[in-house]
Amino acid sequence: MTNSTEPTSASSVPQELLEHLADLLHTDQVLDDIADLRQKDQVLHDILAVDVWALAKTMDEFQPGFWAAFMRNRAEATRRFIEARNRRARQESSTRHPFFD
Repeated sequence: MTNSTEPTSASSVPQELLEHLADLLHTDQVLDDIADLRQKDQVLHDILAVDVWALAKTMDEFQPGFWAAFMRNRAEATRRFIEARNRRARQESSTRHPFFD
């Protein structure tokens, strides 16, 4: 049984994993991967926005005024979110780290 605190020898790591890790160390590849993830995230965000819009539009057909109520609620939720974020930022900036005292 091996001790989990002992370093793993290179011979016990699969060669495929070592090659993959070496590839990841190339900065250009990492930057390309990050750009790709950002693009995929934006696509997902756009899809979700369309889904929310379609749901609200459909509900507005069944219950007139739904869209207006949805937008009022969204505006209120956004206002509360911004206030909470600003309140947290003020609290964090007003508390000094013990190191500075």
